[in-house]
Amino acid sequence: MSLASPVSSASALAVIAPDMAEVDTVIRERLASEVVLINQISHYIVSAGGKRIRPMLVLLFSRALGFEGRERHELAAVVEFIHTATLLHDDVVDESDLRRGRQTANALFGNAASVLVGDFLYSRAFQMMVSVNRMRVLQVLADATNTIAEGEVLQLMNMHDPDIDIPAYLKVIRYKTAKLFEASAQLGAVLAGAPSEVEERCAEYGRSLGTAFQLIDDLLDYEGNTAELGKNVGDDLREGKPTMPLLVAMQRGSDDERRFVREAIEQGSVERLPQIIEIVRKTGALEATREAARVEADRARRALEVLPLSPYREALLELCVRSVDRSS
Repeated sequence: MSLASPVSSASALAVIAPDMAEVDTVIRERLASEVVLINQISHYIVSAGGKRIRPMLVLLFSRALGFEGRERHELAAVVEFIHTATLLHDDVVDESDLRRGRQTANALFGNAASVLVGDFLYSRAFQMMVSVNRMRVLQVLADATNTIAEGEVLQLMNMHDPDIDIPAYLKVIRYKTAKLFEASAQLGAVLAGAPSEVEERCAEYGRSLGTAFQLIDDLLDYEGNTAELGKNVGDDLREGKPTMPLLVAMQRGSDDERRFVREAIEQGSVERLPQIIEIVRKTGALEATREAARVEADRARRALEVLPLSPYREALLELCVRSVDRSS
């Protein structure tokens, strides 16, 4: 199954289609600014779409635990704003020119404008979370935002370093990507006033799902194609990111293959991308990465046992499957 356009598909996720429409309304309202350029860039990046998984997690866990207050829409928009801000900053750092099949904001509007509008989205998100008036919400989101920033710096330190091991690579994923998934799931439990042990299981689901999701993203950089991905194949290699497919390929490859991959990471060179892809496939690195994602998705699935049976729990189970079996 593909994870693209999950809300519109005939699936268990259709149970939150009305909620997602409400979130879109909140997003449009909260993006408003008197500064024209902020409006232009904010609407450009948000209207690009995306899977909106993080807002879904806020909504699904809220509803699964019986909370139906409007705060769920506000916080779902908050996590989407935080995510969008990280994308704006990421694309500047990575010098990316394509995301979701369109030019990146930095390619279109320039680096300075993208960074500053990312700052606007962060600060607007904090205005919105304060309006919910729950200290636990502030704590969860403030901690998550700080951890994401640490993950960004960790990833920067790891660039062009072929000696990074898999635990260090996974730490970057936990910080940079999985933390906002974790916070999104956790917020649903916080809104519902769930016991701490239930909140922790919700957080575990988000953490594991986010890890699985990023593992597959990293795999698709060597298995997918530009049209399906909405970004350039080989971008990770061009940026010198030592992701799991490359790390496993170096572990399993011959001396010549290992040296070839090391040099590609060190130089950030995509000139020999076809040969790198061949090594990654030949060594079984893609299968190993997908299997690692399946392990994480299964951990997420087990965490859901704490929830009562409902269509919302079924939708969360479906996300576990879709996080692994996707091509974009």
